[in-house]
Amino acid sequence: MNSTFESQCVGWLDTFHTKYIAIHGWASFLVCVFGSIANGLNIAVLTRKEMCSATNAILTGLAVADLLVMLEYIPYAIHSYLYFRPPKSTFTYGWTVFVLFHALFAQVFHTISIWLTVTLAVWRYIAVAHPQKNREWCSYHRSIVAIVSAYLICPLICVPLYVTTSIQERRQLFDSDGQYVNNSLYNETTLPDGVTNGTIFVVSLSDTAKVLNFWMYSVVIKLIPCLALTILSLRLILALMEAKKRRKKLAEATMVKSEEVSAEFCNSKKKKRKSSRLMDKEKQTDRTTKMLLAILLLFLLTEFPQGVLGLLSVILGPKFFKKCYINLGEVMDILALINSAINFILYCAMSRQFRMTFKQLFCKRKLFGRWLPVPLHGENNGNTGTNHTVTQVTQV
Repeated sequence: MNSTFESQCVGWLDTFHTKYIAIHGWASFLVCVFGSIANGLNIAVLTRKEMCSATNAILTGLAVADLLVMLEYIPYAIHSYLYFRPPKSTFTYGWTVFVLFHALFAQVFHTISIWLTVTLAVWRYIAVAHPQKNREWCSYHRSIVAIVSAYLICPLICVPLYVTTSIQERRQLFDSDGQYVNNSLYNETTLPDGVTNGTIFVVSLSDTAKVLNFWMYSVVIKLIPCLALTILSLRLILALMEAKKRRKKLAEATMVKSEEVSAEFCNSKKKKRKSSRLMDKEKQTDRTTKMLLAILLLFLLTEFPQGVLGLLSVILGPKFFKKCYINLGEVMDILALINSAINFILYCAMSRQFRMTFKQLFCKRKLFGRWLPVPLHGENNGNTGTNHTVTQVTQV
């Protein structure tokens, strides 16, 4: 089986990796710059008093984690892909400490982002499947507790990574330009002119540590959340279909009832208004659910392949890891970064309230440069306990 996978991966993946790595630095840099700005805007809009809700609190926690990941990835992209210099100047102790920090920092906050996405899916499922319990089970206070728990527990989940990752020192021969020279070609005691003996530093794991880390990475951090999100996403889709059937039956019942009680015009008009408000509320819930489903599906598209590749690296051994997983490392990075950066576009595309709040916050000013306050919606005035989300508004 190993030889089959190796033959499938080695050829075209080596070529693909060579071509893609030439553009990965600028691609990741631009995505991170855009994503940092976008997540900063998400935080600014979602933390407005008028946007205060349990779901928006989780979205804010998610934006903070994604923002930190991308801000930290910018100097890593510059160091690893854009700032070209000889290996002798690249693999110094200082830069290797930074790479180690990058590996740990990015993994911790990406794990936080993953589990906040799972929390978001659970909250949305409860809102759709058990609306009568939504206020109690998914209150703003419990959302804050869930966010704080993610930020405290996820670093603990990554403890095996801390204790098994270390900086190792290696002896290496260099030419006069600081490029590698094959150590096996020369005896260190009789080096030719222009060839010097030096030291490089690398981030490394033992073979046992690699197996442990890949099990943690692929199963606990990737596959289990993906499995949970798949189940919740399917349940949400079924709930949306049920809600659509409910609205259709309600509309038909309202029409029939209106014809039967046409003589009682005033009473009928009140009932129709009440039914209309109920249908509007259900449509708002559907729009919220559809937007969050888009977030969940994007997450699955980017995270599930990483989990599968990590698991295959454990099952199939070092050859698959070196020939297949390593060649796809930058692709997995850019997919995860795109996933972290794209939420702002989803909010703007699918949430009228988010667009309005954004415009009033950033696109209009009073005299002397003061920002215009965002007005409360008429139906929400004085009702700060409602569980608004970024799409609970009139038609998008």
